[in-house]
Amino acid sequence: MSDPFDGTERSLGQLVASATAEMSALVHDEIALAKAELRQDVKRGGMGAVLGLVAAVVMLFSLPMLSFALAYAINTWTGGHNGNGGWNLVWCFLLSFAFNMIVGGLLIAIAWAQFKKVKPPEKSIASAKQTAAMLQNVKPHPRPEGVPAAEVTMAKAQTVARSSV
Repeated sequence: MSDPFDGTERSLGQLVASATAEMSALVHDEIALAKAELRQDVKRGGMGAVLGLVAAVVMLFSLPMLSFALAYAINTWTGGHNGNGGWNLVWCFLLSFAFNMIVGGLLIAIAWAQFKKVKPPEKSIASAKQTAAMLQNVKPHPRPEGVPAAEVTMAKAQTVARSSV
């Protein structure tokens, strides 16, 4: 930022150009901050999406093999291996299905937790609000207290009229 008290007076055009350049730099910095925050949130959201996709693929491809293996293991565990019959295979397959759904549900819960970590760009929003608040308080020419606005406007108009003659 340039020093306003460097001993030289700057023209109105130079002041406007300086203010415009500084405002442009401020806007570019805020955009860069927003991009950085959004990039981080996109990574988090991407991780949640990948975990959700992996959960779906695992559930889809593992169900037949895991279901058969688990069902026959339950049947064997309940006495089916020694000729006593054990549990009916229907119940064994239902237990196998329930186990697979619990594992898939846990993977979906982990994916959902990753999605919930995605937040709005708080730093960018705070910075933009701070800039807006600062710009609202900027007044180019404060009015003298106790003087009505119409008189100030008339005085400025007369000054301009005198200088253009």
